Amino acid sequence: MALAEISPFFLFSALFLSSFLSLAFSVLIPSDVHLHSTADFSHTSAEKLIQALNLIPQDASPEPSAVGSPSDASQNRIVERRFRFPGLSDGVSVDDLGHHAGYYSLPHTHDARMFYFFFESRHSTKDPVVIWLTGGPGCSSELAVFYENGPFTISNNMSLVWNQFGWDQASNLIYVDQPTGTGFSYSSDKRDIRHDETGVSDDLYDFLQAFFAEHSELAKNDFYITGESYAGHYIPAFASRVHQGNKNKEGIHINLKGFAIGNGLTDPAIQYKAYTDYALDMGIIKESDYKRINKIYPTCELAIKLCGTSGTVSCLASYLVCNTIFSSIMKIAGNINYYDIRTQCEGSLCYDFSNMEKFLNLASVRETLGVGNIEFVSCSPTVYQAMLTDWMRNLEVGIPALLEDGIKLLVYAGEYDLICNWLGNSRWVHAMEWSGQSGFVSSSETPFMVDGSEAGLLKSHGPLSFLKVHDAGHMVPMDQPKAALEMLKRWTEGKLDDDSSSSMKLTAEM
Repeated sequence: MALAEISPFFLFSALFLSSFLSLAFSVLIPSDVHLHSTADFSHTSAEKLIQALNLIPQDASPEPSAVGSPSDASQNRIVERRFRFPGLSDGVSVDDLGHHAGYYSLPHTHDARMFYFFFESRHSTKDPVVIWLTGGPGCSSELAVFYENGPFTISNNMSLVWNQFGWDQASNLIYVDQPTGTGFSYSSDKRDIRHDETGVSDDLYDFLQAFFAEHSELAKNDFYITGESYAGHYIPAFASRVHQGNKNKEGIHINLKGFAIGNGLTDPAIQYKAYTDYALDMGIIKESDYKRINKIYPTCELAIKLCGTSGTVSCLASYLVCNTIFSSIMKIAGNINYYDIRTQCEGSLCYDFSNMEKFLNLASVRETLGVGNIEFVSCSPTVYQAMLTDWMRNLEVGIPALLEDGIKLLVYAGEYDLICNWLGNSRWVHAMEWSGQSGFVSSSETPFMVDGSEAGLLKSHGPLSFLKVHDAGHMVPMDQPKAALEMLKRWTEGKLDDDSSSSMKLTAEM
Protein backbone atom coordinates (compact mmCIF):
# COMPACT_ATOMS: atom_id res chain seq x y z
CA MET A 1 0.00 0.00 0.00
CA ALA A 2 1.66 3.18 -1.22
CA LEU A 3 2.11 6.04 1.24
CA ALA A 4 0.23 8.46 -1.02
CA GLU A 5 -2.89 6.31 -0.70
CA ILE A 6 -3.04 6.50 3.10
CA SER A 7 -5.48 9.02 4.54
CA PRO A 8 -4.53 11.47 7.33
CA PHE A 9 -6.90 9.60 9.65
CA PHE A 10 -5.17 6.32 8.91
CA LEU A 11 -1.74 7.90 9.49
CA PHE A 12 -2.89 9.28 12.84
CA SER A 13 -4.33 5.89 13.76
CA ALA A 14 -1.13 4.15 12.70
CA LEU A 15 0.95 6.38 14.96
CA PHE A 16 -1.38 5.64 17.84
CA LEU A 17 -1.34 1.95 17.05
CA SER A 18 2.43 1.84 16.89
CA SER A 19 2.54 2.77 20.58
CA PHE A 20 -0.44 0.54 21.36
CA LEU A 21 1.09 -2.48 19.67
CA SER A 22 4.48 -2.00 21.27
CA LEU A 23 2.79 -1.98 24.67
CA ALA A 24 0.50 -4.87 23.80
CA PHE A 25 3.31 -7.02 22.46
CA SER A 26 5.58 -6.32 25.43
CA VAL A 27 2.91 -6.84 28.10
CA LEU A 28 0.50 -9.37 26.65
CA ILE A 29 2.50 -11.52 24.25
CA PRO A 30 4.92 -13.89 25.99
CA SER A 31 8.63 -13.26 25.49
CA ASP A 32 9.21 -16.60 23.79
CA VAL A 33 6.91 -15.66 20.90
CA HIS A 34 9.23 -14.28 18.23
CA LEU A 35 7.50 -11.93 15.80
CA HIS A 36 8.63 -9.38 13.26
CA SER A 37 9.29 -5.96 14.75
CA THR A 38 6.37 -3.53 14.56
CA ALA A 39 8.08 -1.57 11.79
CA ASP A 40 8.89 -4.72 9.83
CA PHE A 41 5.38 -6.06 10.37
CA SER A 42 3.59 -2.93 9.20
CA HIS A 43 5.77 -2.65 6.06
CA THR A 44 6.77 -6.14 4.99
CA SER A 45 3.62 -7.97 6.06
CA ALA A 46 1.17 -5.33 4.87
CA GLU A 47 0.89 -6.65 1.32
CA LYS A 48 0.21 -10.21 2.51
CA LEU A 49 -2.50 -8.93 4.82
CA ILE A 50 -4.04 -6.78 2.10
CA GLN A 51 -4.32 -9.95 0.04
CA ALA A 52 -6.05 -11.69 2.92
CA LEU A 53 -9.65 -12.72 2.26
CA ASN A 54 -9.40 -11.86 -1.42
CA LEU A 55 -7.07 -10.29 -3.94
CA ILE A 56 -4.41 -7.64 -3.50
CA PRO A 57 -5.42 -4.15 -4.70
CA GLN A 58 -3.51 -2.52 -7.52
CA ASP A 59 -2.00 0.92 -7.13
CA ALA A 60 -4.43 2.57 -9.52
CA SER A 61 -8.06 3.44 -8.89
CA PRO A 62 -10.67 4.88 -11.29
CA GLU A 63 -10.92 8.63 -11.65
CA PRO A 64 -14.57 9.74 -11.56
CA SER A 65 -13.82 12.62 -13.92
CA ALA A 66 -12.85 10.12 -16.60
CA VAL A 67 -16.29 8.55 -16.71
CA GLY A 68 -18.38 9.17 -19.79
CA SER A 69 -21.88 7.80 -20.25
CA PRO A 70 -22.34 6.68 -16.61
CA SER A 71 -23.04 10.34 -15.83
CA ASP A 72 -26.46 9.69 -17.34
CA ALA A 73 -27.29 7.75 -14.19
CA SER A 74 -28.89 10.67 -12.42
CA GLN A 75 -31.94 11.44 -10.35
CA ASN A 76 -31.73 8.16 -8.44
CA ARG A 77 -32.58 5.99 -11.39
CA ILE A 78 -31.06 3.01 -13.15
CA VAL A 79 -29.54 3.48 -16.59
CA GLU A 80 -29.31 0.01 -18.09
CA ARG A 81 -28.53 -1.39 -21.50
CA ARG A 82 -28.62 -4.79 -23.12
CA PHE A 83 -25.21 -5.78 -24.43
CA ARG A 84 -23.25 -8.44 -26.21
CA PHE A 85 -19.55 -8.69 -25.45
CA PRO A 86 -17.16 -8.53 -28.42
CA GLY A 87 -15.40 -11.85 -28.88
CA LEU A 88 -18.41 -13.90 -27.78
CA SER A 89 -18.86 -17.00 -29.93
CA ASP A 90 -22.02 -18.45 -31.48
CA GLY A 91 -23.31 -15.21 -33.04
CA VAL A 92 -26.20 -14.86 -30.58
CA SER A 93 -28.12 -11.56 -30.82
CA VAL A 94 -28.26 -8.95 -28.07
CA ASP A 95 -31.99 -9.48 -27.58
CA ASP A 96 -31.60 -13.25 -27.27
CA LEU A 97 -28.85 -13.05 -24.68
CA GLY A 98 -30.69 -11.21 -21.92
CA HIS A 99 -27.42 -9.71 -20.71
CA HIS A 100 -27.60 -6.26 -19.13
CA ALA A 101 -25.14 -3.77 -17.65
CA GLY A 102 -26.02 -0.58 -15.86
CA TYR A 103 -25.35 2.20 -13.41
CA TYR A 104 -27.50 3.25 -10.51
CA SER A 105 -27.19 6.69 -8.93
CA LEU A 106 -27.32 5.92 -5.21
CA PRO A 107 -29.86 8.22 -3.52
CA HIS A 108 -28.31 8.55 -0.05
CA THR A 109 -24.89 9.65 -1.31
CA HIS A 110 -23.31 12.82 -2.63
CA ASP A 111 -22.46 11.53 -6.12
CA ALA A 112 -22.06 7.74 -6.07
CA ARG A 113 -22.83 5.45 -9.02
CA MET A 114 -23.09 1.67 -8.61
CA PHE A 115 -22.19 -0.54 -11.59
CA TYR A 116 -23.78 -3.95 -12.06
CA PHE A 117 -24.24 -6.85 -14.46
CA PHE A 118 -27.53 -8.67 -14.81
CA PHE A 119 -27.77 -11.99 -16.67
CA GLU A 120 -31.23 -13.43 -17.28
CA SER A 121 -31.64 -17.12 -16.56
CA ARG A 122 -30.83 -19.28 -19.57
CA HIS A 123 -33.94 -21.34 -18.86
CA SER A 124 -36.78 -19.36 -17.26
CA THR A 125 -37.48 -15.87 -15.97
CA LYS A 126 -39.34 -17.65 -13.15
CA ASP A 127 -36.05 -18.93 -11.75
CA PRO A 128 -34.86 -17.30 -8.51
CA VAL A 129 -33.06 -13.97 -8.55
CA VAL A 130 -29.56 -14.42 -7.11
CA ILE A 131 -27.19 -11.56 -6.28
CA TRP A 132 -23.46 -12.25 -5.91
CA LEU A 133 -21.10 -10.14 -3.79
CA THR A 134 -17.32 -10.50 -4.02
CA GLY A 135 -15.22 -9.65 -0.97
CA GLY A 136 -11.88 -7.94 -0.59
CA PRO A 137 -13.10 -5.60 0.74
CA GLY A 138 -13.04 -3.61 -2.48
CA CYS A 139 -12.69 -6.43 -5.04
CA SER A 140 -14.88 -6.39 -8.11
CA SER A 141 -17.58 -8.98 -8.69
CA GLU A 142 -16.27 -9.29 -12.26
CA LEU A 143 -13.75 -11.71 -10.76
CA ALA A 144 -16.67 -14.06 -10.22
CA VAL A 145 -18.27 -13.23 -13.58
CA PHE A 146 -15.25 -14.40 -15.56
CA TYR A 147 -13.54 -16.94 -13.29
CA GLU A 148 -16.20 -18.50 -11.10
CA ASN A 149 -19.91 -18.69 -11.82
CA GLY A 150 -20.65 -16.21 -14.61
CA PRO A 151 -21.97 -17.14 -18.06
CA PHE A 152 -18.52 -17.25 -19.70
CA THR A 153 -14.76 -17.38 -19.23
CA ILE A 154 -11.97 -15.52 -21.04
CA SER A 155 -9.55 -17.23 -23.40
CA ASN A 156 -5.96 -16.06 -23.88
CA ASN A 157 -6.92 -14.50 -27.24
CA MET A 158 -9.50 -12.32 -25.41
CA SER A 159 -12.47 -14.26 -26.81
CA LEU A 160 -15.20 -15.52 -24.49
CA VAL A 161 -16.20 -19.14 -24.01
CA TRP A 162 -19.55 -20.21 -22.58
CA ASN A 163 -19.43 -21.60 -19.04
CA GLN A 164 -21.76 -24.58 -18.95
CA PHE A 165 -21.82 -24.37 -15.15
CA GLY A 166 -22.59 -20.67 -14.87
CA TRP A 167 -25.17 -19.88 -12.20
CA ASP A 168 -27.38 -18.30 -14.86
CA GLN A 169 -28.23 -21.93 -15.64
CA ALA A 170 -30.42 -21.91 -12.52
CA SER A 171 -31.07 -18.26 -11.67
CA ASN A 172 -31.47 -14.70 -12.83
CA LEU A 173 -28.04 -13.54 -11.79
CA ILE A 174 -26.87 -10.09 -10.58
CA TYR A 175 -23.28 -9.02 -9.91
CA VAL A 176 -22.66 -5.67 -8.20
CA ASP A 177 -19.45 -3.66 -7.90
CA GLN A 178 -19.67 -2.57 -4.27
CA PRO A 179 -18.92 -0.73 -2.01
CA THR A 180 -18.57 2.56 -3.92
CA GLY A 181 -15.10 2.76 -5.46
CA THR A 182 -14.99 -0.94 -6.36
CA GLY A 183 -14.53 -2.06 -9.98
CA PHE A 184 -16.49 0.27 -12.28
CA SER A 185 -18.49 1.86 -9.43
CA TYR A 186 -17.38 5.37 -8.57
CA SER A 187 -18.07 8.73 -6.98
CA SER A 188 -16.63 12.21 -7.43
CA ASP A 189 -16.99 12.80 -3.69
CA LYS A 190 -14.78 11.01 -1.15
CA ARG A 191 -17.54 11.28 1.43
CA ASP A 192 -19.32 8.46 -0.40
CA ILE A 193 -16.68 5.90 0.58
CA ARG A 194 -18.21 3.46 3.06
CA HIS A 195 -16.60 2.42 6.35
CA ASP A 196 -19.11 -0.01 7.83
CA GLU A 197 -21.84 -2.52 7.04
CA THR A 198 -24.67 -0.06 7.64
CA GLY A 199 -23.55 2.11 4.72
CA VAL A 200 -22.80 -0.89 2.51
CA SER A 201 -26.14 -2.64 3.12
CA ASP A 202 -28.19 0.56 2.79
CA ASP A 203 -26.65 1.21 -0.64
CA LEU A 204 -27.35 -2.36 -1.73
CA TYR A 205 -30.93 -2.13 -0.51
CA ASP A 206 -31.48 1.11 -2.45
CA PHE A 207 -30.05 -0.61 -5.53
CA LEU A 208 -32.41 -3.58 -5.15
CA GLN A 209 -35.41 -1.30 -4.90
CA ALA A 210 -34.44 0.39 -8.16
CA PHE A 211 -33.59 -2.93 -9.83
CA PHE A 212 -36.97 -4.50 -9.07
CA ALA A 213 -38.73 -1.32 -10.11
CA GLU A 214 -36.92 -1.62 -13.46
CA HIS A 215 -37.56 -5.38 -13.69
CA SER A 216 -41.00 -5.64 -12.14
CA GLU A 217 -41.53 -9.04 -13.79
CA LEU A 218 -38.93 -10.46 -11.36
CA ALA A 219 -40.09 -8.72 -8.18
CA LYS A 220 -42.12 -11.69 -6.92
CA ASN A 221 -39.44 -14.29 -7.66
CA ASP A 222 -37.58 -15.95 -4.82
CA PHE A 223 -34.52 -13.88 -3.92
CA TYR A 224 -31.17 -15.14 -2.61
CA ILE A 225 -27.99 -13.33 -1.51
CA THR A 226 -24.67 -15.09 -2.22
CA GLY A 227 -20.96 -14.31 -2.22
CA GLU A 228 -17.62 -15.22 -0.73
CA SER A 229 -14.66 -14.07 1.36
CA TYR A 230 -15.15 -10.63 2.97
CA ALA A 231 -18.75 -10.91 1.79
CA GLY A 232 -19.07 -12.98 4.97
CA HIS A 233 -19.50 -9.49 6.43
CA TYR A 234 -21.59 -7.98 3.64
CA ILE A 235 -24.09 -10.81 3.25
CA PRO A 236 -25.53 -11.10 6.80
CA ALA A 237 -25.81 -7.29 7.06
CA PHE A 238 -27.48 -7.04 3.65
CA ALA A 239 -29.88 -9.92 4.44
CA SER A 240 -30.86 -8.20 7.69
CA ARG A 241 -31.40 -4.92 5.84
CA VAL A 242 -33.69 -6.56 3.28
CA HIS A 243 -35.62 -8.36 6.02
CA GLN A 244 -36.00 -5.12 7.95
CA GLY A 245 -37.23 -3.32 4.82
CA ASN A 246 -39.83 -6.01 4.26
CA LYS A 247 -41.04 -5.86 7.87
CA ASN A 248 -41.27 -2.07 7.73
CA LYS A 249 -43.03 -2.20 4.35
CA GLU A 250 -40.37 0.02 2.77
CA GLY A 251 -40.88 0.20 -0.98
CA ILE A 252 -41.09 -2.99 -3.02
CA HIS A 253 -41.33 -6.23 -1.02
CA ILE A 254 -38.27 -8.39 -1.76
CA ASN A 255 -39.00 -12.10 -1.56
CA LEU A 256 -35.91 -13.00 0.48
CA LYS A 257 -35.65 -16.77 0.91
CA GLY A 258 -32.05 -17.28 1.90
CA PHE A 259 -28.40 -16.23 1.93
CA ALA A 260 -25.22 -18.21 1.28
CA ILE A 261 -21.67 -17.45 2.44
CA GLY A 262 -18.73 -19.13 0.70
CA ASN A 263 -15.36 -19.26 2.49
CA GLY A 264 -16.29 -16.10 4.35
CA LEU A 265 -15.08 -14.02 7.28
CA THR A 266 -18.08 -13.70 9.60
CA ASP A 267 -17.06 -14.23 13.26
CA PRO A 268 -13.38 -13.18 13.55
CA ALA A 269 -12.92 -14.22 17.20
CA ILE A 270 -13.72 -17.84 16.39
CA GLN A 271 -12.14 -17.91 12.95
CA TYR A 272 -8.78 -16.41 13.95
CA LYS A 273 -8.49 -18.96 16.76
CA ALA A 274 -8.95 -21.72 14.15
CA TYR A 275 -5.95 -20.63 12.05
CA THR A 276 -3.35 -22.58 13.98
CA ASP A 277 -5.57 -25.66 14.32
CA TYR A 278 -6.14 -25.77 10.56
CA ALA A 279 -2.48 -25.09 9.78
CA LEU A 280 -1.36 -27.88 12.13
CA ASP A 281 -3.95 -30.34 10.79
CA MET A 282 -2.81 -29.66 7.21
CA GLY A 283 0.90 -29.95 8.01
CA ILE A 284 1.67 -26.30 7.34
CA ILE A 285 3.18 -25.76 10.81
CA LYS A 286 4.69 -28.02 13.46
CA GLU A 287 3.51 -28.62 17.03
CA SER A 288 6.17 -26.27 18.38
CA ASP A 289 5.04 -23.53 16.00
CA TYR A 290 1.45 -24.19 17.02
CA LYS A 291 2.15 -23.69 20.72
CA ARG A 292 4.21 -20.55 20.12
CA ILE A 293 1.76 -18.81 17.76
CA ASN A 294 -1.21 -19.69 19.96
CA LYS A 295 0.24 -17.48 22.69
CA ILE A 296 -0.73 -14.49 20.54
CA TYR A 297 -4.42 -15.34 20.59
CA PRO A 298 -5.38 -13.97 24.07
CA THR A 299 -4.15 -10.53 22.94
CA CYS A 300 -6.11 -10.90 19.70
CA GLU A 301 -9.23 -11.94 21.60
CA LEU A 302 -8.98 -8.95 23.94
CA ALA A 303 -8.46 -6.59 20.99
CA ILE A 304 -11.56 -7.97 19.26
CA LYS A 305 -13.62 -7.42 22.40
CA LEU A 306 -12.41 -3.82 22.56
CA CYS A 307 -13.34 -3.37 18.90
CA GLY A 308 -16.87 -4.50 19.65
CA THR A 309 -17.31 -1.93 22.39
CA SER A 310 -14.92 0.95 21.74
CA GLY A 311 -15.06 1.53 18.00
CA THR A 312 -12.67 2.86 15.40
CA VAL A 313 -9.10 2.92 16.77
CA SER A 314 -9.50 -0.29 18.77
CA CYS A 315 -10.81 -2.02 15.62
CA LEU A 316 -7.69 -1.01 13.71
CA ALA A 317 -5.61 -2.31 16.61
CA SER A 318 -7.41 -5.64 16.61
CA TYR A 319 -6.87 -5.98 12.86
CA LEU A 320 -3.10 -5.55 13.26
CA VAL A 321 -2.75 -7.64 16.40
CA CYS A 322 -4.83 -10.58 15.16
CA ASN A 323 -3.22 -10.71 11.75
CA THR A 324 0.11 -11.46 13.39
CA ILE A 325 -1.35 -14.96 13.79
CA PHE A 326 -1.82 -15.29 10.05
CA SER A 327 1.49 -13.61 9.16
CA SER A 328 3.36 -15.89 11.57
CA ILE A 329 1.89 -18.96 9.87
CA MET A 330 2.73 -17.57 6.44
CA LYS A 331 6.33 -16.87 7.47
CA ILE A 332 6.67 -20.60 8.12
CA ALA A 333 4.59 -21.69 5.13
CA GLY A 334 6.61 -19.68 2.62
CA ASN A 335 5.17 -19.16 -0.84
CA ILE A 336 2.08 -21.35 -0.61
CA ASN A 337 -1.16 -20.04 -2.06
CA TYR A 338 -3.20 -19.26 1.05
CA TYR A 339 -6.37 -19.48 -1.06
CA ASP A 340 -5.45 -23.04 -2.07
CA ILE A 341 -2.65 -24.64 -0.06
CA ARG A 342 -2.14 -27.33 -2.70
CA THR A 343 -0.45 -24.77 -4.95
CA GLN A 344 2.22 -22.08 -4.88
CA CYS A 345 1.37 -18.39 -4.93
CA GLU A 346 2.24 -16.96 -8.34
CA GLY A 347 2.24 -13.20 -8.79
CA SER A 348 0.63 -10.55 -6.61
CA LEU A 349 -2.82 -12.17 -6.84
CA CYS A 350 -1.68 -15.77 -6.23
CA TYR A 351 -3.70 -16.47 -9.40
CA ASP A 352 -3.30 -15.06 -12.88
CA PHE A 353 -6.38 -12.91 -13.55
CA SER A 354 -4.62 -10.61 -16.00
CA ASN A 355 -6.84 -11.62 -18.94
CA MET A 356 -9.87 -10.15 -17.17
CA GLU A 357 -8.19 -6.79 -16.66
CA LYS A 358 -6.98 -6.73 -20.26
CA PHE A 359 -10.45 -7.59 -21.50
CA LEU A 360 -12.32 -5.06 -19.36
CA ASN A 361 -9.91 -2.30 -20.30
CA LEU A 362 -10.40 -2.84 -24.05
CA ALA A 363 -11.96 0.23 -25.65
CA SER A 364 -14.55 -1.95 -27.43
CA VAL A 365 -15.60 -3.58 -24.15
CA ARG A 366 -15.82 -0.27 -22.29
CA GLU A 367 -17.99 1.12 -25.07
CA THR A 368 -20.22 -1.95 -24.98
CA LEU A 369 -20.72 -1.60 -21.22
CA GLY A 370 -21.17 2.18 -21.30
CA VAL A 371 -18.47 2.89 -18.74
CA GLY A 372 -16.77 5.65 -20.72
CA ASN A 373 -13.05 5.99 -20.11
CA ILE A 374 -13.01 4.66 -16.58
CA GLU A 375 -10.20 2.16 -16.02
CA PHE A 376 -11.21 -1.13 -14.48
CA VAL A 377 -9.33 -2.10 -11.30
CA SER A 378 -9.74 -5.58 -9.80
CA CYS A 379 -9.44 -4.44 -6.20
CA SER A 380 -9.55 -0.92 -4.79
CA PRO A 381 -6.96 0.00 -2.12
CA THR A 382 -9.12 2.99 -1.16
CA VAL A 383 -12.12 0.79 -0.34
CA TYR A 384 -9.93 -1.77 1.42
CA GLN A 385 -8.39 0.88 3.66
CA ALA A 386 -11.77 2.47 4.42
CA MET A 387 -13.19 -0.83 5.66
CA LEU A 388 -10.35 -1.76 8.02
CA THR A 389 -12.37 -0.57 11.01
CA ASP A 390 -15.10 -3.03 9.98
CA TRP A 391 -12.82 -6.07 9.63
CA MET A 392 -12.90 -7.47 13.17
CA ARG A 393 -16.57 -6.89 13.85
CA ASN A 394 -18.74 -9.95 14.38
CA LEU A 395 -21.48 -10.26 11.76
CA GLU A 396 -22.83 -13.53 13.15
CA VAL A 397 -24.86 -11.61 15.72
CA GLY A 398 -27.64 -10.68 13.29
CA ILE A 399 -28.05 -14.14 11.77
CA PRO A 400 -30.13 -15.94 14.45
CA ALA A 401 -33.04 -13.52 14.00
CA LEU A 402 -33.10 -14.35 10.29
CA LEU A 403 -33.05 -18.10 10.97
CA GLU A 404 -35.89 -17.75 13.48
CA ASP A 405 -37.99 -16.14 10.75
CA GLY A 406 -37.33 -19.08 8.43
CA ILE A 407 -34.77 -17.45 6.14
CA LYS A 408 -32.30 -20.11 5.04
CA LEU A 409 -28.52 -19.90 5.51
CA LEU A 410 -25.98 -22.00 3.65
CA VAL A 411 -22.34 -21.71 4.71
CA TYR A 412 -19.98 -23.57 2.39
CA ALA A 413 -16.19 -23.77 2.25
CA GLY A 414 -13.54 -25.40 0.09
CA GLU A 415 -11.35 -27.66 2.20
CA TYR A 416 -7.98 -26.37 0.95
CA ASP A 417 -8.46 -22.67 1.70
CA LEU A 418 -6.31 -21.34 4.56
CA ILE A 419 -7.39 -17.70 4.75
CA CYS A 420 -11.11 -18.39 5.42
CA ASN A 421 -10.78 -22.07 6.18
CA TRP A 422 -13.61 -24.54 6.55
CA LEU A 423 -12.68 -25.33 10.16
CA GLY A 424 -13.19 -21.77 11.40
CA ASN A 425 -16.41 -21.46 9.44
CA SER A 426 -17.72 -24.73 10.80
CA ARG A 427 -16.93 -23.65 14.34
CA TRP A 428 -18.83 -20.36 14.23
CA VAL A 429 -21.81 -22.04 12.60
CA HIS A 430 -21.89 -24.67 15.35
CA ALA A 431 -21.39 -22.07 18.11
CA MET A 432 -24.20 -19.80 16.91
CA GLU A 433 -27.01 -19.59 19.45
CA TRP A 434 -30.51 -19.98 18.02
CA SER A 435 -33.52 -22.19 18.72
CA GLY A 436 -32.25 -24.94 16.44
CA GLN A 437 -28.66 -24.97 17.68
CA SER A 438 -28.82 -28.28 19.55
CA GLY A 439 -30.63 -29.92 16.64
CA PHE A 440 -27.96 -28.71 14.20
CA VAL A 441 -25.05 -29.73 16.42
CA SER A 442 -26.46 -33.22 16.94
CA SER A 443 -27.42 -33.75 13.29
CA SER A 444 -25.38 -36.23 11.31
CA GLU A 445 -22.99 -35.42 8.49
CA THR A 446 -24.02 -36.80 5.11
CA PRO A 447 -22.19 -37.04 1.77
CA PHE A 448 -23.00 -34.38 -0.80
CA MET A 449 -23.20 -36.46 -3.96
CA VAL A 450 -22.75 -35.18 -7.51
CA ASP A 451 -22.84 -37.63 -10.42
CA GLY A 452 -22.43 -40.55 -8.03
CA SER A 453 -19.30 -39.18 -6.37
CA GLU A 454 -18.88 -37.52 -2.99
CA ALA A 455 -18.32 -33.81 -3.70
CA GLY A 456 -18.49 -32.71 -0.06
CA LEU A 457 -19.86 -33.30 3.43
CA LEU A 458 -23.17 -31.71 4.39
CA LYS A 459 -24.77 -30.96 7.73
CA SER A 460 -28.30 -29.50 7.87
CA HIS A 461 -31.03 -28.76 10.35
CA GLY A 462 -34.05 -26.61 9.60
CA PRO A 463 -32.99 -23.45 7.73
CA LEU A 464 -29.25 -23.89 8.48
CA SER A 465 -26.77 -25.88 6.37
CA PHE A 466 -22.99 -26.24 6.33
CA LEU A 467 -21.16 -27.81 3.40
CA LYS A 468 -17.46 -28.69 3.31
CA VAL A 469 -16.54 -28.93 -0.38
CA HIS A 470 -13.92 -31.45 -1.45
CA ASP A 471 -11.05 -30.61 -3.82
CA ALA A 472 -11.65 -26.86 -3.66
CA GLY A 473 -9.92 -23.82 -2.25
CA HIS A 474 -11.19 -20.32 -1.51
CA MET A 475 -13.07 -19.92 -4.80
CA VAL A 476 -15.36 -22.97 -4.84
CA PRO A 477 -17.22 -22.17 -8.09
CA MET A 478 -13.85 -21.85 -9.88
CA ASP A 479 -12.40 -25.09 -8.49
CA GLN A 480 -15.57 -27.20 -8.51
CA PRO A 481 -17.96 -25.51 -10.97
CA LYS A 482 -20.35 -28.41 -11.46
CA ALA A 483 -20.66 -29.13 -7.75
CA ALA A 484 -21.16 -25.42 -7.05
CA LEU A 485 -23.99 -25.13 -9.56
CA GLU A 486 -25.57 -28.32 -8.21
CA MET A 487 -25.29 -26.85 -4.71
CA LEU A 488 -27.04 -23.63 -5.75
CA LYS A 489 -29.80 -25.44 -7.61
CA ARG A 490 -30.61 -27.91 -4.83
CA TRP A 491 -30.39 -25.25 -2.12
CA THR A 492 -32.78 -22.84 -3.86
CA GLU A 493 -35.15 -25.76 -4.55
CA GLY A 494 -35.06 -26.83 -0.89
CA LYS A 495 -33.38 -30.13 -1.80
CA LEU A 496 -29.79 -29.59 -0.66
CA ASP A 497 -29.62 -33.01 1.02
CA ASP A 498 -31.32 -34.79 -1.90
CA ASP A 499 -28.93 -36.24 -4.46
CA SER A 500 -31.71 -37.28 -6.84
CA SER A 501 -31.26 -34.06 -8.80
CA SER A 502 -27.57 -34.69 -9.43
CA SER A 503 -28.31 -36.03 -12.88
CA MET A 504 -29.76 -32.69 -14.01
CA LYS A 505 -28.75 -31.62 -17.49
CA LEU A 506 -26.19 -28.87 -17.34
CA THR A 507 -26.17 -27.73 -20.92
CA ALA A 508 -25.24 -24.29 -22.18
CA GLU A 509 -28.48 -23.65 -24.00
CA MET A 510 -28.94 -20.10 -25.17
